[in-house]
Amino acid sequence: MSASSIYFSPDADAFRAWTRRFLQEHVAPRLNDWESQRRIPRDIWKLFGEHGLLGLHYPVVYGGRDLPFFHSVAYLEELGRLGNGGFRGAMSVHSYMATTYLHLAGDHRQKSEYLKPAVQGDMIAALAITEPQAGSDVAGIRCAARATGDRYTIRGSKAFVTNGLTADFMVTAVRTGDGDGSRSISLFVVDARAPGVTRTPVEKLGWHCSDTASVEFDDVVVGEDQLLGRRNSGFLWIMKAFQLERIAAALLALGEIDYTLELARRYADERQVFGTTILGLQVVRHRLAELMSHTAAARQLAYHAAWLYSQGQQAMSQCAMAKLRATELAVEVAGQCLQLFGGHGYLAEAPISRVFRDTRLVTIAGGSSEIMREIIAESEL
Repeated sequence: MSASSIYFSPDADAFRAWTRRFLQEHVAPRLNDWESQRRIPRDIWKLFGEHGLLGLHYPVVYGGRDLPFFHSVAYLEELGRLGNGGFRGAMSVHSYMATTYLHLAGDHRQKSEYLKPAVQGDMIAALAITEPQAGSDVAGIRCAARATGDRYTIRGSKAFVTNGLTADFMVTAVRTGDGDGSRSISLFVVDARAPGVTRTPVEKLGWHCSDTASVEFDDVVVGEDQLLGRRNSGFLWIMKAFQLERIAAALLALGEIDYTLELARRYADERQVFGTTILGLQVVRHRLAELMSHTAAARQLAYHAAWLYSQGQQAMSQCAMAKLRATELAVEVAGQCLQLFGGHGYLAEAPISRVFRDTRLVTIAGGSSEIMREIIAESEL
């Protein structure tokens, strides 16, 4: 599939080609080992940092490259094309979710202390918002920070924290005011090894190389200087950052769809049945053609949402639409393509089997499909 598009400059197209070569050389050959080891080695973070891949859209003063946003679009699609949910999840959470809050709300000292080393690959970032009883309902979080002079004491739990075991710091949403609701939520950057922080690994259906943790905060002390933005302003930052998170989810899903369709096309062109390849069967050709047409439509929707975001426009509904369509299509494509592989696709070591496991999470993480539909309905109806 050609990457040519009205959205991409020649520089962005060249960057995409370089990124694809880089990932195929330095990442793809190691993915199976990382899957079995249930870890991504720290050296890969440093390698990505040295090549500027952890801060494409961040200011140069903090180690970033300050590139146009569609360089990030190309990068995220290429991450997805690796066909490994854990790796793309870990890298995207680091660069397009956790550190986003430092970029949006952090002061110069916080950015110098946390954002810059994260961009350089010297620190790993995690985002701790979801709780056992509060996922997409951010206003329902219970983890609280009690003010004592110029310090706060955090107590509570967080769930499903990607990079939770290996992170050096966690951007953490807590309740800092009285009562429930969205007006008393604040964001802190918490050192992951601070006294009172307990991280417990979580075993998952897929995304095996990406570490996930449940995190307990037992009277963890943080200073006023670890507060991102103003006290009780966290909900506004979370809503703003969700736009980027959902665009990233859509683009990663589209990259994975490309990978999945290519797996299926190659297999269908080799598998012989009834004296021909299964790609020669009309039912198979038409199935793949339909999935490709749906992918092209979802891609243009995601590109449009990304363009709106790059222009600084409020695009909550369009970002939700892009995530909804791309992630649900990724699940459909994984299931349809596994069907083409027959019994071979159901073997645990088959690449299509890993895609099938990994893809199931994308309609849940970053806001479930049900929440996306509600966002769209509230905005458009």
